[in-house]
Amino acid sequence: MAKLYMAENSSPAEGTGADAKEFTMDGELGVIVTTGNTETSTIKAKINAHQELEQWSNDYIAEGLYRRDGNADEEKVKDQKVFVSAQGSYKLENPNHRLFAYASYEDNRFSGYDYQGTLAGGWGQQLWKDESSSFNYSIGPGYSFAKTDSGESQNGLIVRGAADYQWKISDTSTFRQLLSTEVGQDNTKSKSETSLTAKINGSLAMKVTLTLNHNSQVAEDKENLDTETAVTLVYTFF
Repeated sequence: MAKLYMAENSSPAEGTGADAKEFTMDGELGVIVTTGNTETSTIKAKINAHQELEQWSNDYIAEGLYRRDGNADEEKVKDQKVFVSAQGSYKLENPNHRLFAYASYEDNRFSGYDYQGTLAGGWGQQLWKDESSSFNYSIGPGYSFAKTDSGESQNGLIVRGAADYQWKISDTSTFRQLLSTEVGQDNTKSKSETSLTAKINGSLAMKVTLTLNHNSQVAEDKENLDTETAVTLVYTFF
């Protein structure tokens, strides 16, 4: 399942060097409406917040996606998704070494799952962070709880791994790669988010994002891989 949309987005990125701020927040809103022989409405909203404190590094995400296709005779919801997550990372004596706790919940109407949730904790490390790039990873055990559209429960222990790479290509462009996987006995859930952001002026930028969501176990009438492609306008509040 592939989706292409354009959006208006407010997105202060987490800094990679000395310009890093204690608190940043991304607010994203995208709307597409077409009329005529076919009527289509797509709405995407997202909040992404990062907090960098002396002892803690915290991340919060909340996002939703809704798409409806139809005409005068028939309307049909084609996509509906809500996702929320939070991660707190406690910095040890070496602040690049961290202990993390992570929680997420996803309600994706067309993924083959009624809901999917995760609780995990473990070890995290910031391998490097300088003026041009940064790389973080985390890995640890956890517990997943999910329910398929057919009513089957999939609950059990997992191992969760995640990585975040950022590269400030120039003063006006930034590349970012996010990867995560949750390996369990019933299902392996993986996500890749690749983005390139280019500043238009001091507070406005254009962003291209490719998101891949993969579940190893889905219903026979569902695809394992969902793909989202987005071209967004980014506005930085602070």
